[in-house]
Amino acid sequence: MGKILRETSRSSSNSAFASPSSAPATTLSTSITDTVRGSHQFKITGYSLSKGIGIGKYIASETFSVGGYDWAIYFYPDGKSVEDNATYVSLFIALASEGTDVRALFELTLLDQSGKERHKVHSHFERTLESGPYTLKYRGSMWGYKRFFKRTALETSDYLKDDCLSVNCSVGVVKSHTEGPRIFSIAVPTSNMGQHFGQLLESGKGCDVSFEVNGEIFTAHKLVLAARSPVFRAQLFGPMKDQNTQCIKVEDMEAPVFKALLHVIYWDSLPDMQELTGLNSKWATTLMAQHLLAAADRYGLERLRLMCEASLCEDVAINTVATTLALAEQHHCFHLKAACLKFIARPENLRAVMQTDGFEYLKESCPAVLTELLEYVARFTQHSDFMCKHRNDMMILDGSDINGRRLFFSYFKDLVGREVTVELKNDLAIRGTLHSVDQYLNIKLENTRVVDQDKYPHMLSVRNCFIRGSVVRYVQLPPEGVDIEILHDATRREARGG
Repeated sequence: MGKILRETSRSSSNSAFASPSSAPATTLSTSITDTVRGSHQFKITGYSLSKGIGIGKYIASETFSVGGYDWAIYFYPDGKSVEDNATYVSLFIALASEGTDVRALFELTLLDQSGKERHKVHSHFERTLESGPYTLKYRGSMWGYKRFFKRTALETSDYLKDDCLSVNCSVGVVKSHTEGPRIFSIAVPTSNMGQHFGQLLESGKGCDVSFEVNGEIFTAHKLVLAARSPVFRAQLFGPMKDQNTQCIKVEDMEAPVFKALLHVIYWDSLPDMQELTGLNSKWATTLMAQHLLAAADRYGLERLRLMCEASLCEDVAINTVATTLALAEQHHCFHLKAACLKFIARPENLRAVMQTDGFEYLKESCPAVLTELLEYVARFTQHSDFMCKHRNDMMILDGSDINGRRLFFSYFKDLVGREVTVELKNDLAIRGTLHSVDQYLNIKLENTRVVDQDKYPHMLSVRNCFIRGSVVRYVQLPPEGVDIEILHDATRREARGG
């Protein structure tokens, strides 16, 4: 009887615990949708020269990043639509990186340059959109206005000053995430593994390998080196490992550079370059970064190579840029190479760089880079269009005239193998044998030589070059290569549309 009573009591207690009348547990989560905003200002100088490039052709800004995506501003001087017949200028913002269904808000502002701040603004921000943010489906999708501004009105307005327009673009990428309840929060310190390994190197404890570099001895740990560098791993543990792994002699490297290399391997950060070299100058820092870049490539340290590449991009200077460009070419650092080429190609820098010892080294070690440098120099011309005319034995090419391109393309094809002279928009004239030409009038020359060798001595070693049609001012043809009657007849056929 007593047992039954006790069991009944226990059963009653369990029933009460599971009773539906007790308060259920409540949890909470919040969906947060917001915009990640950024802006970019795009200056368009030489507006009058951009007119006539053709309907549907645009001038693009550099790409800029907002919300994890790349964007670019497209300005159409002759408009985007054929039906408008170049009456309006068009302005668009385009998705310049891979993406699917990217939702964003935009603002395009044409800046008033009179100081009155009467800007022309088209904005999604600070107002309610009936259909929500704009969705860009894929890379190359655009938002903007085909009829952004009537061209005749623009050219007499305060938006155009000194033949320059200024456009500001704001992008707000829509991002959503869900937050749940936070029961506790513990601050986790950043990793100090590099500090521990660095202190191990400094203490010298457990070192089992040494390196002789230019008369100095450095000790280290085989396992650490092997974990960080595939080259050290093969050298210390691979089937072709060095016979004497107790003391390895390192050739073609300075002791301070190897010391810096070990510092990065252990500490995972660059050392103080000025302290390491004992010189308080930016030049010393650049020199050490150059040597470390070569060492990083030698030992397969990709992170160190990128760290050096970033450092050298920030410190491009007249007296070191040519040597840095040679290193970038030899060690396949494409971003650094582009930064150096752009710097050298500027008119205010080119002559000064050519007078440095580094430029002589560049010519000897990487002659092919000079052809690329020529192309970058040509890009700095202020003209963005090129006219197509015929006068005696001269042809001036017009990239906006499709019929003109087709007409002269047929002439150039017949001149393959003959000598022509190409003058670029930066006044550089090159004579050579025409190897090939395409429908865009991109030209490849062989056996080239510069007409004014005293003005362009750095081009003496270039023997073959590729020239974009967009940078050509004119092509001088041999007189016997031009048949005036055939040219006139072809021109009349083109004018009649057939």
